[in-house]
Amino acid sequence: MKSLTDKDIMDMIGDEYTPDDATTRRSVRTQLHLSTRLPKPAIPTPKHIKIDLHQLTEEQAWERIMSVATSGARSATIITGASGILKIKFQQWAQDSLLSPYIISWEPVNNGSFEVKFKKQSAT
Repeated sequence: MKSLTDKDIMDMIGDEYTPDDATTRRSVRTQLHLSTRLPKPAIPTPKHIKIDLHQLTEEQAWERIMSVATSGARSATIITGASGILKIKFQQWAQDSLLSPYIISWEPVNNGSFEVKFKKQSAT
């Protein structure tokens, strides 16, 4: 994040203002509410995420997987459980749904989890 200089403040206020000391600069920054106008630094997205879908409904599982797929994570271990509808649903979603364009590849790790690689998300 860029720190504001006296020149930046002068550009925002105009030529008639000339800060003469640190107290004046702090006062101007406070009056302009610059701390609330500057964007907060982005929290980096982890490269690999592990999500456990046990005890989730189909809708909750779908939302969690889509959230990870669109988060910028590059891979995930998705634990569906060895039996149950989510194991079947995940495979269907990964092959033919709104989720499939985000996936590069996926493969079973064991009887109840999958290793998924996601496409790189472009910055918006």
